[in-house]
Amino acid sequence: MDLGTPVKNASPPDSKDTNCDLTPAMRAKIERNRQRALMLRQSRLASRPLTGDGGGSSAKLTKTIDSGGGFFIDEEEGQEEQKAKKVVHLPAPVIEADYLLCDDCDKPFMDSYLSNSFDLAVCDSCRDNEVKHKLISRTEAKQLYLLKDCDLDKREPVLRFVLRKNPHNPRWGDMKLYLKLQVEKRSLEVWGSEEALEEAKESREENKEVQKQKRFNKKVKELRRAVRSSVWTKDTSAHRHEYGPEELVDEEEDLYRKVCNTCGHQLTYEKM
Repeated sequence: MDLGTPVKNASPPDSKDTNCDLTPAMRAKIERNRQRALMLRQSRLASRPLTGDGGGSSAKLTKTIDSGGGFFIDEEEGQEEQKAKKVVHLPAPVIEADYLLCDDCDKPFMDSYLSNSFDLAVCDSCRDNEVKHKLISRTEAKQLYLLKDCDLDKREPVLRFVLRKNPHNPRWGDMKLYLKLQVEKRSLEVWGSEEALEEAKESREENKEVQKQKRFNKKVKELRRAVRSSVWTKDTSAHRHEYGPEELVDEEEDLYRKVCNTCGHQLTYEKM
């Protein structure tokens, strides 16, 4: 063939020619997938119910589509996938919010600081930070209303609180602030009445005075003892005995005795 003459009727490469580029392992894998797809299709056709009139039976025929990847899919499955993709999700129905009724103004409201923080049905317009809805610290709640940790943390319902930075020193940790209105209610639950709470406060103050007086007396005694110890000096010089006259104790044994006139020490000896 002459190199100068053009090639006529040139056709695109056949798919069979592309298969020549596949390795034997890839061809074996494609063949296994195709055989598995055929077996799966036959099992599906066998498991489908048969419908017919009279004594005869007829199966619904489906068109098989070659995916080109070594397996087959049914036309019905492809249509179901397309239908699934076209499903339109309708928006959820709008639910009306449950409004709360304010305890002070009897007006409905949806959200407020006191309802979120302390579960108190009071709107932000009726909130009184200075008197009625004042916040107190945990220490004040325990000292002013004689409450214990279990009264605040374990007695049902547990009192809610908010955390704030310590104004004296931020590194000391956050402060727990309670609603004074709820703390007063909890103190009445613990003590029963305001009169009982006041009596408990008075008795506690009396005990504090007694303990304060005891501590004062103890310090006075320690001071007196320190003063006495500073005035009194111990004689650390060596003692010298000054014995009295000699006394005969046993004449047969020639035992004699002398007694110190200062400390009463007795010296017994034998004469040779």
